[in-house]
Amino acid sequence: MEYVPTYVHEATFQHPQEDVWSWYDGPGAFLRIMPEWEGLTPVQVGSLSDGEETKFRIKLGPLRPMWVARHHSVEPGHSFSDVMVKGPFGKWDHEHSIKAVTKKESKVIDSIEWKLPFHFFTGWTSFITVIPRLKKMFRFRTDRTASDVAAISKTNHLPRKKVLVTGSTGLIGNQLCAFLECAGHEVYRLVRPTTKLPKVVNPKFVIRWNEKTGEILEGDLNGFDSVIHLAGAGIGDKRWSKKRKTIIRSSRVDVTTRLCEVLSTLDQPPKKFLCGSAIGYYGNRGTERLTEDSKIGQGYLSELCEEWEQSTKSLDSLNIRVVYLRTGLVMTPMGGILKRLLLPAKMGGLGPVGNGKQMQSWISLDDEIYAIHHLMMDEDSKGPYNLTAPQPVSQKQFAKVLGKVLKRPSFVPLPGFMIKLMFGKMGQCLVLDGQEVYPERLLKSGFEFTHNDLESCIRHNLGRQS
Repeated sequence: MEYVPTYVHEATFQHPQEDVWSWYDGPGAFLRIMPEWEGLTPVQVGSLSDGEETKFRIKLGPLRPMWVARHHSVEPGHSFSDVMVKGPFGKWDHEHSIKAVTKKESKVIDSIEWKLPFHFFTGWTSFITVIPRLKKMFRFRTDRTASDVAAISKTNHLPRKKVLVTGSTGLIGNQLCAFLECAGHEVYRLVRPTTKLPKVVNPKFVIRWNEKTGEILEGDLNGFDSVIHLAGAGIGDKRWSKKRKTIIRSSRVDVTTRLCEVLSTLDQPPKKFLCGSAIGYYGNRGTERLTEDSKIGQGYLSELCEEWEQSTKSLDSLNIRVVYLRTGLVMTPMGGILKRLLLPAKMGGLGPVGNGKQMQSWISLDDEIYAIHHLMMDEDSKGPYNLTAPQPVSQKQFAKVLGKVLKRPSFVPLPGFMIKLMFGKMGQCLVLDGQEVYPERLLKSGFEFTHNDLESCIRHNLGRQS
């Protein structure tokens, strides 16, 4: 009888079997369960039904081969399997089993029968090429599933919402939509005519508009419970030329103004409007402890954030609760500051930038999403909320933590004048300036962070849990 290697992973969740199954059965579960560092690209996501197929591209060095998995042996509420019909393995048959331990506790058992191509000759490499990667992946999946289900369970007693999201193709928006779908909400995306949506997005839940005129080209904006507005050109994507500043401002202030004006004319306007903002509102404040009650700072980012938040004023006369999401540095290897720093950090070239004392107020991508969901579901939420973890760090501490996780030195300094030469004013504002921001109102509203300290956050992000 031919020997087939089997990998088994078991995880216990402090949640009922039906809650865990419901999460897996959500259309956004595949995107949520994929490790952030793997760089997978979903092409098609099949439902949990026999014969349905899920397709995605994987990263194997410079190659991006397609993986096609077909579901089989589906027992709703209990188990499902998927077999690889195309992909990099010689064999891959994965059984997911969800068992009830008690009424409030369940266990997920993943069992994979696998073989490498030409396994007789290549199988010996699995302890380097396969097993470590599987262990990292399933640790991440366990943590992500547990934290998602925990966040969802806190509002299970409340009705599900009809939600409209702008900026849905962005770093935060894409994962937010997936989470909201797993939570059972009806999620629509508001996009421009030229927006290229991920292939897995159902066109039934897409509304198109002309952001320059406010004209609705396809769909209807009436009847939404909440609008989550995250659209805007990337602050740190390009050097701040005069033209770039105009684009940044227009994509936030002008577009938000126009969207709010359209919403104010509806027969059935939304009950809540959650508007993106940033901790740049507070300006460069050294080590001053900043909360939502702190005064606005000075400089380009402060002025931009103030205009951004003020652009919702047309909603004031309506019975719409407006929430401002003052977001800090979002931690994920898929983008933002962590992605930019990974290569120099892995090469041992990360250390103090400038004097290294500038404070960096960060938040994990998961907590960013959970906080938005929490504020969306909280009937009393209104006004500004700082979306930052309760333990901000100095830039020097940040470099030290990242170096520790990667097991690399973190003492190579980068003078501030080099940042100014490379990035101009953008470098000054985004790298050399800092804010020590605390989520006072968010904590008082009852929100609980999944990642309170930076090290646990980065370990989760990179699959390097202790």
